[in-house]
Amino acid sequence: MAEQKNSKAKFDIVAHKRKFIFIPVVLFVCLLIFTFIFGAEVSIEFTGGTILTYSYTGELDINQAASEIESLDLGGVNVTTGSVFNSDIKLINVAFSSNEGISAEQLRSVTGHLTESFPENNIALVDNKNVSPSTGMRFFLKCLVAFVFAFILFIIYIAFRFKKLGGWSTGVFALIGLLVDVMVVVSVFIYFRLTMDAIFMAVVLAIMGYSINNTIILYDRIRENKTLYVKRMANRELVNLSVRQSLTRTINTTVTTAAALLVLSIVAVIFNVNTILNFAFPMLIGLISGVYTTLCLSGTFWVMWQERKVAKKAKI
Repeated sequence: MAEQKNSKAKFDIVAHKRKFIFIPVVLFVCLLIFTFIFGAEVSIEFTGGTILTYSYTGELDINQAASEIESLDLGGVNVTTGSVFNSDIKLINVAFSSNEGISAEQLRSVTGHLTESFPENNIALVDNKNVSPSTGMRFFLKCLVAFVFAFILFIIYIAFRFKKLGGWSTGVFALIGLLVDVMVVVSVFIYFRLTMDAIFMAVVLAIMGYSINNTIILYDRIRENKTLYVKRMANRELVNLSVRQSLTRTINTTVTTAAALLVLSIVAVIFNVNTILNFAFPMLIGLISGVYTTLCLSGTFWVMWQERKVAKKAKI
């Protein structure tokens, strides 16, 4: 009972439930408004188009290269740099968003313009790939199926593992937390104008794994404490105690991974490696979101549901 009073004095997550729920709602509304006004940067892997890959030597100003290509007026273009792993070869990727791709003549025009504009960089075409809109749509649908399948598996697993806490309802609460985490990742890509491609899918699935692991740890604590303090502790105090007990482990696990991602993000910014930055930075923000949804939402939703059931029974 002393531990019960101590936990209540130090920690009361459930008491601030309205604030914790209000924050994701505001974020969602802002995301809708921002997306409606500015749109999203979607890779041609989903929309269709052409990707040209060139090798080059020396130092190349990517902004100037993008301006030179845009001056050809061939439609929307996205220019990024990269490199060949374990090699000194540097690459520049030029992506054109188009339903039909670019013609052979336009390809020669882009290549010729780049070689003339940057003669000291020895630019050479190494790859040319066209993606049709139908292929991009099929790829998007496959990714969507993977998301839905992962969500269903998470719900089933949590429902059976935590039958004593409510079963399917517990799985749904965990799913709500995952959806908030996915929304946060989408927000990062939208707000910072990052291109949504296969990396985006990888980040979302990775965040889902981290977040569900944290949620399972919390629910394990709630289940154990529910057995230990049966009829001696209200659900609200039970969740507050469980959150406090799992807080250190959850934060320590997240900080370890987040520190590595932060270093990767800084290095990617310094060396202008967009591919790594597009993975590391959204992943970093998603990890922070996973801690928030686990500690502030998952247990809170469970308490709200339990109190609703009690009130309904009392009314009957």
